[in-house]
Amino acid sequence: MGFSLTLSESIILIASIVLASAFSAYAIYAGTTLQSNLLQNIDTIKRNLHTRVEVAYATIDETTSPDHFVIYVKNTGTLAITDFSLLDVYAGEYGKATLYTYDQNATAGSGKFTLHDADGDGVWEVGETAVIRAYPKKDLNGSLYEVKVVPYRGIPSSYLFSPP
Repeated sequence: MGFSLTLSESIILIASIVLASAFSAYAIYAGTTLQSNLLQNIDTIKRNLHTRVEVAYATIDETTSPDHFVIYVKNTGTLAITDFSLLDVYAGEYGKATLYTYDQNATAGSGKFTLHDADGDGVWEVGETAVIRAYPKKDLNGSLYEVKVVPYRGIPSSYLFSPP
């Protein structure tokens, strides 16, 4: 009887050690996963706060038909912008602005915009001013215009102006 009691206690002890080890391994895995998710969220928030643009000036260029918007925008964030297709540009009469999407070959009347960084290397670096040309599909005839540049997951900027 003494031997079977000792054997039963040994089996219960080994089972409890295995169970405790499995629980500990799962707790470490869950903690590591949570930490990884938190670090990714913090990195995303940091990137959002560090991607910032500022519209410095906007006007209308009357040399094309139809006229188009010329927007000077400065990268005031702490990260360079390389994918211009992730930018949204809104321009038009105040309260009636329309969305323009990026196309490096946009032309007058296309409803798209081009972006040229100051040094022409295709990277909109921190502190660099870019020239955006937004080409509306129809003639402009308003008395007050607005433009808004919205970077992907970044801080946007808007600007109101009168035609020349």
